[in-house]
Amino acid sequence: MASDSSSQPNSIHDFVVKDARGNDVDLSIYKGKVLLIVNVASQCGLTNSNYTEMAKLYEKYKDKGLEILAFPCNQFGNQEPGTNEEIMQFACTRFKAEYPIFDKVDVNGSNAAPIYKFLKAKKGGIFGDGIKWNFTKFLVDQNGVVVDRYAPTTSPSSIEKDIKKLLGIS
Repeated sequence: MASDSSSQPNSIHDFVVKDARGNDVDLSIYKGKVLLIVNVASQCGLTNSNYTEMAKLYEKYKDKGLEILAFPCNQFGNQEPGTNEEIMQFACTRFKAEYPIFDKVDVNGSNAAPIYKFLKAKKGGIFGDGIKWNFTKFLVDQNGVVVDRYAPTTSPSSIEKDIKKLLGIS
């Protein structure tokens, strides 16, 4: 939700979302950071490669200004059926995820989380704005501007060059 409900959000930093423990997180705390926002699932065919590569990217660039925001979603093949607690346990134990994991959300439809409505409005997909599957990725610059969108099959490691460019690393 934007802090002033009468104004449209201009950046990711205008949103407050719930983390997996139910706490409010004001995304303005990420001002100055490059963000990779991903809708994740524990039981998808893309899970192992995405979680593994996201952990590597995070390890490599977290001290240089990268933050990964994971939003669990159960809208695709019911591949994220667990509770927030189970999802955190899975991601943190099996894949050593150190980045924040948020409350389970819908990314499509009338109940889509406001942040996902914003992301889709800023960067539509090839086949329309809807998120097509788990692990759709949005790259956001230090000012909260959505700069790119990647398909679920795009590996996190293949986005590294775009992340480095935003971070100003050659």
